[in-house]
Amino acid sequence: MSQFINREDELASLQREYDRKGSSLVIMYGRRRVGKTRLITKFIENKNALFFLASEESEAQNRTEFKNRAADFLNNDLLRNADVSSWDLIFKEIINKHFEEKPVIVIDEFQYIGKSDPAFLSVFQRIWEEELKDRDVMVILCGSLISMMRSQTLDYSSPLYGRRTAQICLKQISFRHYKGFFPGKKEKELIELYSVTGGVPKYIELIGKEKDIFTSVKNNVLERSSYLYDEPEFLLQQEVSEIGSYFSVIKSIASGNRKLSDIAASIGLKATGITKYLKTLIDLDLVEREVPVTESNPEKSKKGLYVIKDNYISFWFKFVYPYKSFIESGNADHVMEKIRQGFVQNHVSYVYEDICREKMQMMNMQGDLPFHFSKIGRYWDKNTEIDIVALDTDPNRIIFGECKYRKELMGTDVLKALEAKAKNVAWNKDNREEWFVLFSSSGFTKALKKEAEARKDVALYGGNEAV
Repeated sequence: MSQFINREDELASLQREYDRKGSSLVIMYGRRRVGKTRLITKFIENKNALFFLASEESEAQNRTEFKNRAADFLNNDLLRNADVSSWDLIFKEIINKHFEEKPVIVIDEFQYIGKSDPAFLSVFQRIWEEELKDRDVMVILCGSLISMMRSQTLDYSSPLYGRRTAQICLKQISFRHYKGFFPGKKEKELIELYSVTGGVPKYIELIGKEKDIFTSVKNNVLERSSYLYDEPEFLLQQEVSEIGSYFSVIKSIASGNRKLSDIAASIGLKATGITKYLKTLIDLDLVEREVPVTESNPEKSKKGLYVIKDNYISFWFKFVYPYKSFIESGNADHVMEKIRQGFVQNHVSYVYEDICREKMQMMNMQGDLPFHFSKIGRYWDKNTEIDIVALDTDPNRIIFGECKYRKELMGTDVLKALEAKAKNVAWNKDNREEWFVLFSSSGFTKALKKEAEARKDVALYGGNEAV
């Protein structure tokens, strides 16, 4: 992707480590295609940098290739032609060369070397302690297998535990940056793109090329030879065993089963039998457990619901995985029709709620709300669901919000319904100040605008206007 959008915070973190006096060891990890290599490439521009991409080959083959990259970096023919059987010797050659500026050593997909030879982690620990730690050098260990990178570099049991000076878990790009990728597109188009790509740069690059979202999906998702057709399988198969069990859990959540008991029942297992799968999916940042924002002890709450965090995974399990037999038999048009029918109601409308909460957080940071809230999320009980609830406990202030992604203008009926639902929320009910925010992708009726203008406790956002 030609553009480099966002990542200012991560670049600043890397620069601080580079400016650190002496050595620094940075661990960077994140899911496939989230932009780790692109970020590192941007950071090492105009720096003395050795970049090595590890492979799934043996430790010896990776060592030989690292030696060759180091020889090129040092312009050292002797090292290039040497038969080196030790990583230590290669690092000694690097560190003993005089550099005008601090050198940066990057090992991308670091986890593959440790996977092929677990003893390598102890070898690298020794190299760090004896050769690198007390020198003016920056080392970046980067990987896309999240569970393996954590176990190899961050866990207490790892030989490298406690050596890092910084770690970066690279996340997807937020919706607010999509305008930078597509300056000519309207907000509705950006929302639809985000609902499929979910902030993954590689997906943005592929999906954003076409004239509309349905053409993009047809050419880049439903086409059997396309990059994205089997992407969730590739994403999971390197991280977990029993991929079929994980697929069953994600498919169940995507179809609307969000309670632990409902997920278990839908796939014919006891609740205790799927907790390990859910925990792993949470660790991989694909699934999250939500509780009503008013819960005082979220970890022990019995109201937890499981939702898919990744927009593309959610889209794929709703519209592709259940219909793969049609696609494989050459009937992708039938699947495309299913997508057209359910895209907004069953997918985009839910993503829009996430976007609105993100906008609330930005307004909170910028001081554009009546108060600075400390918590934001959703609220639900047996009879009530509210898209946005934001809380400030000192003093007791609360914002209730509703989000509507649809063609029709939002009217006063939505505000009245939200006010009625707010009365069912027991949080400090007798001693709180209330505000109401309404988000609409299409705008608002004149009657609702007039009422919002007359009230200080109502704000409207969306449709290119804020009241």
